[in-house]
Amino acid sequence: MAREDRTGSIEVITGSMFSGKTDELIRRLRRARIARQAVQVFKPAIDARYQIDKVTSHAGGEFEATPVAHAQDIRERLQPDTTVVAIDEAQFFEDSIVPVVQGLAESGVRVIVAGLDSDFRGEAFGPMPVLLAVAERVEKLQAICMLCGEPASRTQRLINGVPAHVEDPVIVVGASELYEARCRRHHMVRRGPR
Repeated sequence: MAREDRTGSIEVITGSMFSGKTDELIRRLRRARIARQAVQVFKPAIDARYQIDKVTSHAGGEFEATPVAHAQDIRERLQPDTTVVAIDEAQFFEDSIVPVVQGLAESGVRVIVAGLDSDFRGEAFGPMPVLLAVAERVEKLQAICMLCGEPASRTQRLINGVPAHVEDPVIVVGASELYEARCRRHHMVRRGPR
């Protein structure tokens, strides 16, 4: 079936760090490949934690991907036969990711987006709130709190073992050396004088 004859959609996979967002994204992509769907995966070029040309989960799962600097680059690199587009770490893209994703869905593409819904302060992260609002399907995953073992929905940034200050930069790319999953009770952000 031609892309123009398909009904496109937007799926968002979200949650804190270490909740399995990228693993779930990879699972959906593998199923799309089994169904012989034409898949393209994009990630922000800023995310160079593991391999630049793959989306890689903290658990070690991986899938080939194209790094792009800007949301508009996705449209420019889209192959004509692609029916499934995945975008990992969407919170790092500028707000123009929203019309890009909506345009893809309107043209018959199944778009799967994964990203953090909140930053280290517990506040909405980049374009994610709007992507959640325009999606047909949303799945919010939880991790395990590193302090108490309860379900975790927050991302804790630590600097030398101390919670980050509210005025620290929002975007600092890292993994377990800088971040932990925390529940609401144990999530902390330093305020006041540094």
